[in-house]
Amino acid sequence: MPELPEIEIIKKSLVKMLINTKIIKIKINNRNLRYKIPPQFSKNLIGQKILKISRRSKYLIFHFKKKILLAHMGMSGKLVFTKLNEKKIYKTSFYYNLNLLKKHNHIYFKFNNGLKLIYNDVRRFGFFKLYNNEKLNKINFLKKLGPEPFSKSFNLIYFTNFTKNRETKIKNLLMDQSFVSGIGNIYSNEALFMSKIAPLRKSRSLNSVEIKRLILNIKKILKFSILKGGSSIKDFKNTAGKKGVFQEFFNVYGRNNKKCSRISCNGKIYKIKISGRSSYYCDSCQT
Repeated sequence: MPELPEIEIIKKSLVKMLINTKIIKIKINNRNLRYKIPPQFSKNLIGQKILKISRRSKYLIFHFKKKILLAHMGMSGKLVFTKLNEKKIYKTSFYYNLNLLKKHNHIYFKFNNGLKLIYNDVRRFGFFKLYNNEKLNKINFLKKLGPEPFSKSFNLIYFTNFTKNRETKIKNLLMDQSFVSGIGNIYSNEALFMSKIAPLRKSRSLNSVEIKRLILNIKKILKFSILKGGSSIKDFKNTAGKKGVFQEFFNVYGRNNKKCSRISCNGKIYKIKISGRSSYYCDSCQT
Protein backbone atom coordinates (compact mmCIF):
# COMPACT_ATOMS: atom_id res chain seq x y z
CA MET A 1 0.00 0.00 0.00
CA PRO A 2 1.34 3.47 -0.85
CA GLU A 3 2.35 5.47 2.20
CA LEU A 4 2.48 9.22 2.79
CA PRO A 5 5.41 10.00 0.41
CA GLU A 6 3.87 8.06 -2.48
CA ILE A 7 0.45 9.68 -2.02
CA GLU A 8 2.13 13.08 -1.83
CA ILE A 9 3.85 12.35 -5.15
CA ILE A 10 0.49 11.39 -6.67
CA LYS A 11 -1.08 14.58 -5.31
CA LYS A 12 1.63 16.72 -6.87
CA SER A 13 1.09 15.00 -10.22
CA LEU A 14 -2.65 15.58 -10.04
CA VAL A 15 -2.18 19.23 -9.12
CA LYS A 16 0.12 19.71 -12.09
CA MET A 17 -2.29 18.11 -14.56
CA LEU A 18 -5.80 18.85 -13.30
CA ILE A 19 -6.14 22.09 -11.34
CA ASN A 20 -8.91 24.31 -12.83
CA THR A 21 -9.97 21.63 -15.29
CA LYS A 22 -13.59 20.49 -15.66
CA ILE A 23 -14.84 16.93 -15.68
CA ILE A 24 -16.73 16.50 -18.96
CA LYS A 25 -17.50 12.77 -18.82
CA ILE A 26 -17.26 9.82 -16.43
CA LYS A 27 -17.39 6.19 -17.46
CA ILE A 28 -17.77 3.56 -14.75
CA ASN A 29 -16.98 -0.04 -15.69
CA ASN A 30 -17.24 -1.47 -12.20
CA ARG A 31 -19.04 0.15 -9.27
CA ASN A 32 -18.02 -2.58 -6.83
CA LEU A 33 -14.93 -1.10 -5.25
CA ARG A 34 -14.34 -1.18 -1.50
CA TYR A 35 -17.51 0.91 -1.23
CA LYS A 36 -20.02 0.69 -4.06
CA ILE A 37 -20.16 3.77 -6.27
CA PRO A 38 -23.71 5.22 -6.09
CA PRO A 39 -25.85 5.82 -9.23
CA GLN A 40 -25.70 9.64 -8.88
CA PHE A 41 -21.89 9.72 -8.71
CA SER A 42 -21.31 10.79 -12.32
CA LYS A 43 -24.22 13.24 -12.43
CA ASN A 44 -22.90 15.07 -9.36
CA LEU A 45 -19.40 15.51 -10.81
CA ILE A 46 -19.81 16.14 -14.55
CA GLY A 47 -19.33 19.83 -15.26
CA GLN A 48 -17.55 20.46 -11.96
CA LYS A 49 -14.20 22.27 -11.90
CA ILE A 50 -11.35 21.00 -9.71
CA LEU A 51 -10.38 23.99 -7.57
CA LYS A 52 -7.87 22.30 -5.29
CA ILE A 53 -6.31 18.89 -4.63
CA SER A 54 -4.98 18.10 -1.19
CA ARG A 55 -3.78 15.12 0.84
CA ARG A 56 -4.61 13.96 4.34
CA SER A 57 -2.68 10.91 5.50
CA LYS A 58 -3.06 8.39 2.64
CA TYR A 59 -6.21 10.03 1.26
CA LEU A 60 -6.46 12.25 -1.81
CA ILE A 61 -9.03 15.05 -1.63
CA PHE A 62 -10.49 16.76 -4.71
CA HIS A 63 -12.15 20.09 -3.91
CA PHE A 64 -15.00 21.37 -6.07
CA LYS A 65 -17.25 24.38 -5.54
CA LYS A 66 -19.98 22.40 -3.77
CA LYS A 67 -18.51 18.92 -3.45
CA ILE A 68 -15.53 17.08 -2.01
CA LEU A 69 -14.31 13.82 -3.54
CA LEU A 70 -12.33 11.60 -1.19
CA ALA A 71 -10.14 8.93 -2.79
CA HIS A 72 -8.06 6.10 -1.37
CA MET A 73 -5.83 3.86 -3.45
CA GLY A 74 -6.17 0.79 -1.22
CA MET A 75 -3.58 -1.94 -1.71
CA SER A 76 -3.22 -1.89 -5.48
CA GLY A 77 -5.05 1.18 -6.83
CA LYS A 78 -3.40 3.14 -9.62
CA LEU A 79 -4.18 6.40 -11.41
CA VAL A 80 -2.98 6.85 -14.98
CA PHE A 81 -3.35 9.63 -17.53
CA THR A 82 -4.03 9.19 -21.22
CA LYS A 83 -4.90 11.71 -23.90
CA LEU A 84 -8.56 11.50 -24.89
CA ASN A 85 -7.90 10.39 -28.46
CA GLU A 86 -4.97 8.10 -27.76
CA LYS A 87 -4.90 4.59 -26.35
CA LYS A 88 -1.34 4.72 -25.05
CA ILE A 89 -0.70 5.93 -21.53
CA TYR A 90 0.41 9.52 -21.32
CA LYS A 91 4.15 9.96 -20.80
CA THR A 92 3.93 12.06 -17.65
CA SER A 93 1.77 9.59 -15.75
CA PHE A 94 3.00 8.71 -12.28
CA TYR A 95 1.95 5.12 -12.92
CA TYR A 96 3.48 4.66 -16.34
CA ASN A 97 2.80 1.02 -17.10
CA LEU A 98 1.77 -0.07 -20.57
CA ASN A 99 0.87 -3.53 -19.30
CA LEU A 100 -2.12 -2.48 -17.18
CA LEU A 101 -4.96 -4.93 -17.76
CA LYS A 102 -8.04 -3.12 -19.08
CA LYS A 103 -10.34 -5.39 -17.11
CA HIS A 104 -9.07 -3.65 -13.97
CA ASN A 105 -9.82 -0.15 -15.34
CA HIS A 106 -12.85 0.66 -13.20
CA ILE A 107 -13.40 4.40 -13.68
CA TYR A 108 -12.55 6.85 -16.48
CA PHE A 109 -12.61 10.60 -15.77
CA LYS A 110 -12.45 12.80 -18.89
CA PHE A 111 -11.40 16.46 -18.63
CA ASN A 112 -11.72 19.55 -20.80
CA ASN A 113 -7.93 19.84 -21.16
CA GLY A 114 -7.79 16.75 -23.37
CA LEU A 115 -6.76 14.31 -20.65
CA LYS A 116 -8.38 11.19 -19.32
CA LEU A 117 -7.67 9.85 -15.82
CA ILE A 118 -8.10 6.11 -15.33
CA TYR A 119 -8.53 4.37 -11.99
CA ASN A 120 -7.08 0.85 -12.21
CA ASP A 121 -7.28 -1.48 -9.22
CA VAL A 122 -6.64 -5.22 -9.32
CA ARG A 123 -7.82 -5.95 -5.77
CA ARG A 124 -10.52 -3.24 -5.63
CA PHE A 125 -9.71 -2.17 -2.05
CA GLY A 126 -9.57 1.49 -3.07
CA PHE A 127 -12.59 3.78 -3.14
CA PHE A 128 -14.07 7.13 -4.14
CA LYS A 129 -16.61 8.85 -1.89
CA LEU A 130 -18.42 12.08 -2.65
CA TYR A 131 -19.44 14.56 0.06
CA ASN A 132 -21.17 17.90 0.22
CA ASN A 133 -18.69 20.72 0.76
CA GLU A 134 -18.36 20.23 4.51
CA LYS A 135 -15.42 20.59 6.85
CA LEU A 136 -12.86 17.84 6.33
CA ASN A 137 -12.66 17.07 10.04
CA LYS A 138 -16.32 16.04 9.95
CA ILE A 139 -15.73 13.29 7.38
CA ASN A 140 -15.59 9.95 9.22
CA PHE A 141 -12.49 8.71 7.41
CA LEU A 142 -10.55 11.87 8.29
CA LYS A 143 -11.78 12.93 11.71
CA LYS A 144 -10.28 9.86 13.42
CA LEU A 145 -6.80 10.49 12.01
CA GLY A 146 -3.88 11.60 14.13
CA PRO A 147 -1.75 14.63 13.23
CA GLU A 148 0.31 14.77 10.07
CA PRO A 149 3.97 13.84 10.75
CA PHE A 150 5.11 17.25 9.49
CA SER A 151 2.74 19.22 11.72
CA LYS A 152 3.88 21.10 14.81
CA SER A 153 1.35 19.19 16.91
CA PHE A 154 3.33 15.98 16.34
CA ASN A 155 5.83 16.73 19.10
CA LEU A 156 7.29 15.47 22.37
CA ILE A 157 4.33 16.53 24.52
CA TYR A 158 1.79 14.91 22.21
CA PHE A 159 3.86 11.72 21.91
CA THR A 160 4.37 11.46 25.67
CA ASN A 161 0.71 12.03 26.52
CA PHE A 162 -0.50 9.56 23.90
CA THR A 163 1.84 6.76 24.99
CA LYS A 164 1.49 7.22 28.74
CA ASN A 165 0.85 3.80 30.33
CA ARG A 166 0.43 2.16 26.89
CA GLU A 167 1.73 -1.35 26.35
CA THR A 168 1.61 -0.95 22.56
CA LYS A 169 4.77 -1.95 20.70
CA ILE A 170 6.40 1.10 19.17
CA LYS A 171 6.24 -0.39 15.64
CA ASN A 172 2.48 -0.84 15.95
CA LEU A 173 2.08 2.64 17.39
CA LEU A 174 3.78 4.28 14.41
CA MET A 175 1.40 2.46 12.06
CA ASP A 176 -1.65 3.45 14.11
CA GLN A 177 -3.32 6.14 11.97
CA SER A 178 -5.10 7.57 15.01
CA PHE A 179 -1.69 8.33 16.53
CA VAL A 180 0.10 9.76 13.49
CA SER A 181 -1.25 9.68 9.96
CA GLY A 182 0.38 8.40 6.79
CA ILE A 183 3.16 6.17 8.13
CA GLY A 184 3.06 2.54 7.04
CA ASN A 185 5.31 -0.48 7.19
CA ILE A 186 8.25 0.80 5.14
CA TYR A 187 8.77 4.12 6.87
CA SER A 188 8.10 2.86 10.39
CA ASN A 189 10.87 0.27 9.91
CA GLU A 190 13.28 2.87 8.55
CA ALA A 191 12.51 5.50 11.20
CA LEU A 192 13.04 3.04 14.04
CA PHE A 193 16.38 1.97 12.59
CA MET A 194 17.53 5.56 12.20
CA SER A 195 16.53 6.18 15.82
CA LYS A 196 18.21 3.01 17.14
CA ILE A 197 14.95 1.79 18.65
CA ALA A 198 13.87 -1.86 18.50
CA PRO A 199 10.40 -2.39 16.97
CA LEU A 200 9.27 -4.59 19.88
CA ARG A 201 9.92 -1.89 22.51
CA LYS A 202 6.88 -0.83 24.54
CA SER A 203 5.85 2.71 23.59
CA ARG A 204 5.83 3.89 27.20
CA SER A 205 9.45 2.78 27.67
CA LEU A 206 10.86 5.48 25.38
CA ASN A 207 12.49 8.40 27.16
CA SER A 208 12.29 12.02 25.99
CA VAL A 209 15.61 11.88 24.14
CA GLU A 210 14.53 8.81 22.18
CA ILE A 211 11.13 10.33 21.39
CA LYS A 212 12.65 13.56 20.09
CA ARG A 213 15.09 11.59 17.96
CA LEU A 214 12.31 9.38 16.57
CA ILE A 215 10.06 12.33 15.68
CA LEU A 216 12.97 14.09 13.96
CA ASN A 217 13.90 10.98 11.97
CA ILE A 218 10.30 10.35 10.90
CA LYS A 219 10.14 13.85 9.43
CA LYS A 220 13.59 13.50 7.80
CA ILE A 221 12.87 10.14 6.21
CA LEU A 222 9.48 11.14 4.82
CA LYS A 223 10.85 14.38 3.36
CA PHE A 224 13.82 12.56 1.84
CA SER A 225 11.56 9.92 0.30
CA ILE A 226 9.36 12.59 -1.28
CA LEU A 227 12.51 14.23 -2.66
CA LYS A 228 13.56 10.89 -4.16
CA GLY A 229 10.19 10.22 -5.77
CA GLY A 230 8.94 7.71 -3.20
CA SER A 231 9.62 3.99 -2.88
CA SER A 232 9.12 1.87 -6.00
CA ILE A 233 8.70 -1.59 -4.49
CA LYS A 234 6.46 -2.76 -7.33
CA ASP A 235 5.31 -0.36 -10.04
CA PHE A 236 5.03 3.02 -8.37
CA LYS A 237 6.33 5.88 -10.51
CA ASN A 238 7.01 9.52 -9.73
CA THR A 239 5.68 12.66 -11.45
CA ALA A 240 8.02 12.24 -14.41
CA GLY A 241 6.84 8.70 -15.07
CA LYS A 242 10.02 7.28 -13.56
CA LYS A 243 10.54 4.97 -10.64
CA GLY A 244 11.10 6.48 -7.23
CA VAL A 245 14.52 5.67 -5.85
CA PHE A 246 14.08 5.81 -2.08
CA GLN A 247 14.25 1.99 -2.00
CA GLU A 248 17.92 2.36 -2.90
CA PHE A 249 18.41 4.02 0.50
CA PHE A 250 16.63 1.38 2.60
CA ASN A 251 18.66 0.55 5.69
CA VAL A 252 16.54 -2.34 6.97
CA TYR A 253 13.36 -2.86 4.94
CA GLY A 254 13.69 -6.00 2.81
CA ARG A 255 17.31 -6.54 3.91
CA ASN A 256 16.84 -9.74 5.91
CA ASN A 257 20.11 -11.54 6.82
CA LYS A 258 22.26 -8.68 5.51
CA LYS A 259 24.89 -6.85 7.50
CA CYS A 260 23.83 -3.67 9.26
CA SER A 261 24.44 -0.61 7.07
CA ARG A 262 26.01 1.34 9.94
CA ILE A 263 29.78 1.30 9.54
CA SER A 264 30.28 1.19 13.29
CA CYS A 265 27.92 -1.77 13.77
CA ASN A 266 28.67 -5.47 13.28
CA GLY A 267 25.03 -6.45 13.65
CA LYS A 268 22.75 -8.28 11.26
CA ILE A 269 19.29 -7.41 9.92
CA TYR A 270 16.54 -9.77 11.04
CA LYS A 271 12.97 -10.15 9.84
CA ILE A 272 10.16 -10.81 12.32
CA LYS A 273 6.39 -10.63 12.25
CA ILE A 274 4.63 -8.03 14.38
CA SER A 275 0.84 -8.11 14.20
CA GLY A 276 1.09 -9.97 10.90
CA ARG A 277 3.40 -7.42 9.24
CA SER A 278 7.03 -7.97 8.30
CA SER A 279 9.36 -5.96 10.49
CA TYR A 280 13.10 -5.53 9.98
CA TYR A 281 15.66 -4.47 12.56
CA CYS A 282 19.33 -4.70 13.48
CA ASP A 283 19.98 -7.08 16.37
CA SER A 284 22.87 -4.97 17.61
CA CYS A 285 22.24 -1.21 17.31
CA GLN A 286 18.47 -1.16 17.83
CA THR A 287 17.72 -1.58 21.52
